[in-house]
Amino acid sequence: MQWNWQHPNWPNFSWRSSRLAKAEQRFLMGRGVLVGSIRHLDLADLERLTVESMCDEAITTSRIEGEILDRRSVQSSIRRALGLSVDTRRTATPAEEGIAEMMVDLVRRFDQPLREATLFDWHRMIMRGRDDVRQIGRYRAHAEPMQIVSGRVDAPKVHFEAPPSSRVATEMARFLGWFEQTSPGGATPLPALARAGIAHLHFESIHPFEDGNGRIGRAISEKAIAQSVGQPVVTALATTILARRRSYYEALEAASTRIEVTEWLAWFAAVCLEAQERTLALVEFVLHKASLLARLRGSLNARQEAALLRMLREGADGFEGGLSAGKYIAITKASPATATRDLAELVEMGALVRVGERRHTRYLLPVPHRYIPRFVIDDAGEVIEQPQGR
Repeated sequence: MQWNWQHPNWPNFSWRSSRLAKAEQRFLMGRGVLVGSIRHLDLADLERLTVESMCDEAITTSRIEGEILDRRSVQSSIRRALGLSVDTRRTATPAEEGIAEMMVDLVRRFDQPLREATLFDWHRMIMRGRDDVRQIGRYRAHAEPMQIVSGRVDAPKVHFEAPPSSRVATEMARFLGWFEQTSPGGATPLPALARAGIAHLHFESIHPFEDGNGRIGRAISEKAIAQSVGQPVVTALATTILARRRSYYEALEAASTRIEVTEWLAWFAAVCLEAQERTLALVEFVLHKASLLARLRGSLNARQEAALLRMLREGADGFEGGLSAGKYIAITKASPATATRDLAELVEMGALVRVGERRHTRYLLPVPHRYIPRFVIDDAGEVIEQPQGR
């Protein structure tokens, strides 16, 4: 099998720009809405949005790689890296601290050129605490092939093989030059979605590090998108990819043998449109969260406030499956009778919404949910909206 980097025209990717034209236009329109929404945030709300978005992406980009992180620890690490107040009782693992620092660095330096030193810094951050990786903070140097495999040890299936380590430095120098030239202020700027999609595929095809390529590759796409938006905002790219994880790997594998990458870019552009909708939903959640807390200020007892803040930390959906009386008791250490009374008061105040009956009773946040479709870009370039789950 011939991999894309073995093609005579590598890395001169080609694609049908007409297939992406309407998606690019829709993304630009959404960018205007997003920037306008962000400008309506006050400093406190902007701080909440920054922390929430980085925390979501840090957790999901790690989860794609099978690494489960504690949300509160990651959030505390992000706040610490931003110089904000933190819960000093939270102890984060090296992995949680590292991914948090990478997300903060990504946001702070979104408009700066992507340098080799930046990539090495990011790699050191996300490999923190790892003793099973030989080359940390530098490109891989092992002689054996860099392969992505699955299946039995005695009968592995090779999904992709990257260029040999001896070529990595040269390939990465060329990639970094391309990324700079195609930036909004570069010599040959590319549309936002095409640039972000090609950057991700190009980087993943080189696979320059022993481990962590997926997380860094998605961060590079986030950087490309932020540069096109002109704002240091983290979109919900990893969150959306996680929801489509199987098709993500399938699309990458299919593109790994081609130089013509229209199908990959159509898939990636659809993901970016959905990510943009998720980011707008997060902005709306932050605004509703601030409004809810302001309305309830002084009306909650200590138990109710602790439970509500705990739910709000989980995002717009609160706890998966909603807050039960049992979860309320676990959070507040209240007696069953006190929990029943507290929850009834929270519903009466409009702080929670009750659904279900008896043992199936659950309590949800009174936060409007933005409808987020799943996008598909057909062969004619039409952007089609499908309900989630299809």
